[in-house]
Amino acid sequence: MKPAPFDYHAPTTLDDAVGLLREHGDDAKVLAGGQSLVPILAMRLARFDALVDLGRVDALRGIQRSNGDVSVGAMTTQATIERDPTIAAHVPLLAKAARLIGHFQIRNRGTVGGSIAHADPAAELPAVTLALDAALDVAGPEGMRTVPAADFFVSTFMTALESADVLTAIRFPVWGAGSGFAVEEVARRYGDFALAGVACAVQVERGNVGRVAIAMFGMGSTPVRAATAEAAAVGTPVDALDVDELGRVAVQDLDPPSDIHASRAYRHKVGAVLVGRALRRAVEEANGG
Repeated sequence: MKPAPFDYHAPTTLDDAVGLLREHGDDAKVLAGGQSLVPILAMRLARFDALVDLGRVDALRGIQRSNGDVSVGAMTTQATIERDPTIAAHVPLLAKAARLIGHFQIRNRGTVGGSIAHADPAAELPAVTLALDAALDVAGPEGMRTVPAADFFVSTFMTALESADVLTAIRFPVWGAGSGFAVEEVARRYGDFALAGVACAVQVERGNVGRVAIAMFGMGSTPVRAATAEAAAVGTPVDALDVDELGRVAVQDLDPPSDIHASRAYRHKVGAVLVGRALRRAVEEANGG
């Protein structure tokens, strides 16, 4: 099939992009790479009268380290964060997750902001954003505002963005020394969306778990933090950490979906195993091994 007809706009400034979105309202859609949007349009699962392509807004690209954060422009490609030395050094969880997104052709065109704003509950980058308590900078008709990751994801494909809003950057806090990170997922084939997955960060202090973040994806209508498992892990000596039990705790209150690819029971069981596996790998990395 082919997309329904639409007007194409390619602004070169953020103000122009916001203005176009405000002018067209709900009849417009942001194009931020198009790796999800274009197939949806081609299959006519959605239609819009206008597309606002952000590809020429250079101000939305780039990676900067400042004030304990790494800021990633929303139009920075997934391939860039996969290879960028600043990301590798200061936000390694983001680089680990990027390698699991689709295939390299997808990552060459897909953008960080596009994936996060699309809010697919089975996608890796929204889970990383939630795990690291990132701050999302948003431009709208009333000016700039910042939305915490915990408030950004509302439901499947739904976020805190309004129709005339543009996600401009995502600011990821830098974890300190003694930190380890892991992303684990299960998919039917390499490059497919995950049936279940986990993004995990651990910081070890004097042999104990001082800080931990566990975000699960493919397990609900949004990525979800395993807050109970996190609380149970903090303060535990690394040598006494029961990662398998923490995995069971992480999924005990979740109600994952059932579909043609996997049942609720399967996701429940696999999710617990993945949490344990990710915790084990993150702790090993935090301990330097």
